[in-house]
Amino acid sequence: MFETLSPVLGYAIIILIFLALGAAAGGLLVLASRLLAVKTDETVEKIKEVLPGANCGGCGFSGCEGYAKAAASGKAPTNLCKPGGAEVMQKISDILGVGAGEFVREVAFVSCNGCNTATEDKYNYTGTPSCTAVERFYNGKGSCRFGCAGLGDCIKICDNNAIRIENGVAVINPSLCIGCGKCMHTCPNHLIILRKVTSTVALRCSSHDIGKVTRTVCKNGCIGCRICEKKCPNSAIKVSDNRAVIDYSLCTSCGLCTESCPMKCLVKLPDCVEA
Repeated sequence: MFETLSPVLGYAIIILIFLALGAAAGGLLVLASRLLAVKTDETVEKIKEVLPGANCGGCGFSGCEGYAKAAASGKAPTNLCKPGGAEVMQKISDILGVGAGEFVREVAFVSCNGCNTATEDKYNYTGTPSCTAVERFYNGKGSCRFGCAGLGDCIKICDNNAIRIENGVAVINPSLCIGCGKCMHTCPNHLIILRKVTSTVALRCSSHDIGKVTRTVCKNGCIGCRICEKKCPNSAIKVSDNRAVIDYSLCTSCGLCTESCPMKCLVKLPDCVEA
C-alpha cells in the first residue's frame, strides 16, 4: 500500500509503527515489573541497616538478611547479633517497639594448652601451612590427636586480628574478639568454643583419651581424675568421655576447681594467658 504514498510519508508511517510497538513493549514491561515485583518489608530493611553486615552466621541464621527477616517476623529475639552487641540489640528493639532484654557478650576461647613445652610433634610437616591440610596426615603432626596444629587457619579467617599463635597454640585476645564464630567453624579439631564473658572458668583441653594416654602425649592435658568434680561445691563439673565438662548454669566461678586441678588445665580466665 506504500507504493501510492510519497517516500517521505511511507518512511514516517514505518517509524510511527516501530514507535508504537516500542511503546507497547515498554508498557508491557512496566506492567510485568509491577505484577511480578517482590514486595520489600520496610521493617526488614530498617533492621538490615542497623546490623553490622558481617554475615558471620553467629546469630544462627544464614546472614544479616536472614536474621533481619526472622527478627521482623518475631521468630528471633533481638539479642542474637554478637558482633553488634548491646547497641545493635537496642536499635532492633526500638525498631520493633519491644523490650531490649539482656545481652551478654561472647568471645571465642581455645580449648587447648598443648604448647611446645608440653607436647611434641610426631613428624616434621613441610606441606601446605594449614591446619586442615596437616590434619589429613595421620590425625595431624602433634602427639595429641586432639590438639591445636598451630598453623593458623583461625588467624586467616579472623577479620579483627584477635588471634595469634603463642608457643605453638592459638590464643584469642578477648578485647578484640567480636564473637562471630568464624574461627570456631574453621578449626578442623573443633577446639574453639564461644564463651560468655561472665564465665571465667574454662578447660584448656579437648582430649578424649584416657588419662594414661593423655599423660604420655601432653603435660597439660586433662586426665579425668575427677578431683575437680569432687571439689566443686555446686556440682557444676562432671567428667564425661575422659574430660571435665563444666555446666555453666551451675558454675559460680569460685575457682576451687582451678586450684585443685593437678594438671592445671582448668583455668581462671582473668589469670590465664588470653586475658
